[in-house]
Amino acid sequence: MEMFGVRFVGVNDETGQKLLLTIAFILGILLLRALIVSVAHLVTGRHRNERVMFWTRQGASITAAVFALVALLSIWFDDPQRLTTGLGIFSAGLAFALQRVVTALAGYVVIMRGHTFTVGDRITMGGVRGDVIALTFTQTRIMEMGQPPAVQGADPAMWVRSRQFTGRIVTVTNDKVFDEPVYNYTREFPFIWEEMTVPIPYRADRGQAEAILLECVAEHAAAPDRDSVPVRRALEKRYFISVDDLTPRVFYRLTDNWLELTVRFIVREHGIRDIKDAIARAALAKFDQASIEIASATYELVGVPTLRVQKVTAAHTPRVSHDPIL
Repeated sequence: MEMFGVRFVGVNDETGQKLLLTIAFILGILLLRALIVSVAHLVTGRHRNERVMFWTRQGASITAAVFALVALLSIWFDDPQRLTTGLGIFSAGLAFALQRVVTALAGYVVIMRGHTFTVGDRITMGGVRGDVIALTFTQTRIMEMGQPPAVQGADPAMWVRSRQFTGRIVTVTNDKVFDEPVYNYTREFPFIWEEMTVPIPYRADRGQAEAILLECVAEHAAAPDRDSVPVRRALEKRYFISVDDLTPRVFYRLTDNWLELTVRFIVREHGIRDIKDAIARAALAKFDQASIEIASATYELVGVPTLRVQKVTAAHTPRVSHDPIL
């Protein structure tokens, strides 16, 4: 095949036609995908649902990939024997050179087919905690969030001491689903149990302190508690498990210095820091009104030994001799 006086080695009329036909098919498939996405934009209008748009783009991409593969096989491998040989060589080279990519593609299939997570879910994957903002064939993008003080030493360490966004977007390859567990905060049960621990002296009115904590939790976390009941029932029916009672409770723990009151309650996966902050402020105010102290790591002297002080007068001061030495 010649073009502008240049002869292309290995390209004849047949392969040239196949090459042009391949380019035309790929361009047509890409235009079809763009048309589908544009139609979805027009249908959704100004108040666009990002979740619907995500699945529209995902479906269009998968459909375009399938059509492109079928078109390429039909154009270049019209002979079944050549197709078998080509697929064998292609599979061997792919398995050797693109191991991680193939594993990431398999991870994508596992994520989608196994309903592991989707865009909008709050997960922990590959050591990264946060909300999924994008999901492709090989990668998952996560809007990173901080971590509570109990896991501040985890790798990587965070400067945000709560489950709030740090501002970093982290890209994780999908093959991590085969190496590490994936924690999902929202998929089946979009609620989590939270705990707050308050130490009080043993001499304090522990009954009133417990009542204050339960009152503050009921005031600021009552709505999630009510909303979680039908979700809990659906979860128990689907997986044949019995979820703990969702009613807030206070648990005691005896220590050498004070009594620890731990209130356990249920909240949604987002906005946890605001709820705990409101509960803490309300509890402190009510503790002050009830004259209930918060115990701290201080030392209290309960007894002092008797001290005897003796005053030395000038009369008892030893005299220094100035006699000359003989």
